[in-house]
Amino acid sequence: MEKYEAATLKNLKEFRKESITTDVLFEKNKERIQLRSANNLEHAEREITDKNTHRPGLALAGFVELFTYHRVQIIGNTEVNYLRSLSAEDQLSAWKRLFEFEIPCIVVTNGHELAKPLLDVATENNVPVFISQFETTKVIFFVSDFLDDQFAPQTVIHGAFLDVYGIGLLFIGRSGIGKSEIALDLIERGHRLVADDVVIATRKGEGILMGSGTDLVKHFMEVRGLGLIDIRSIFGIRSIRFQKRIEVIVQLEEWDDSQEYTRTGLDAYEVDIMDVNVPLVRLPIFPGKNVTVISEVIALNYLLKHYGYDPAMEFSKRLQQRLEDKAKKIPSDRVIDWFEHDFE
Repeated sequence: MEKYEAATLKNLKEFRKESITTDVLFEKNKERIQLRSANNLEHAEREITDKNTHRPGLALAGFVELFTYHRVQIIGNTEVNYLRSLSAEDQLSAWKRLFEFEIPCIVVTNGHELAKPLLDVATENNVPVFISQFETTKVIFFVSDFLDDQFAPQTVIHGAFLDVYGIGLLFIGRSGIGKSEIALDLIERGHRLVADDVVIATRKGEGILMGSGTDLVKHFMEVRGLGLIDIRSIFGIRSIRFQKRIEVIVQLEEWDDSQEYTRTGLDAYEVDIMDVNVPLVRLPIFPGKNVTVISEVIALNYLLKHYGYDPAMEFSKRLQQRLEDKAKKIPSDRVIDWFEHDFE
């Protein structure tokens, strides 16, 4: 694919959180993984600066050279059983070793209860201890997923973002070109609005770009001449979704006779957003052109390609085969070699 520099996507500012507090971790996950505070420090605002978690088994045993103390510390069956195998004095000594470092918080899994002397040490050092009933692997998965989301890089894109046949289409173009009107027409046809005007793009993992709206705007839409409308209230819950993967960017352009537009689909474009390559379709528009139907076809065509069928490549292969047949002097004077009977 050819790289394309879209004017609307130039100079996007990337931003990400440097840290979150432990009370945010607790409040956002207390229902998901049944977190509860063991030492009443659930609102302690200690900072978490790393999206990864750590199991401090080696640190408890005395090896602290590779102790990544700045991460959320997960205490599972292994760590709890190790502590219980020690005498009360050695147990307290091993536990205090953790608090020689500035650890943000401790999450104990499998519903294990820590002895009061251990909790007292954590409280004295102002370190929250949370307990979850979930097993260790599940806690690590949920906490890591939450932290990965919190620390993911983000940028703001001006456009209209919709789910069309399950494909995330992001419409971009100059202000006033008709992005919201096209989005409104698609919604009326049964597709779903993710965000209008302000789209928050978040890079998740490798090569995945998620789009969502802001908490303030959500699913409100501005239509020039009409004002603000609430899509959810007008069209119902089926007309919206809160986030979607950005899979195709549709750049709306006024028709320009001096410009060359693709006519076969073989010369495809893509744009780079936060190191994620996203396919781009340059769609010239003019009065009377049915952009809504074309947008639906863009989504369906992407689905075909996703499942391994590229119409442009298929046509190219047929053309190449016809040229080869002509070179071999294979007759091809009829469009259809044989018509079946039609008795209608």
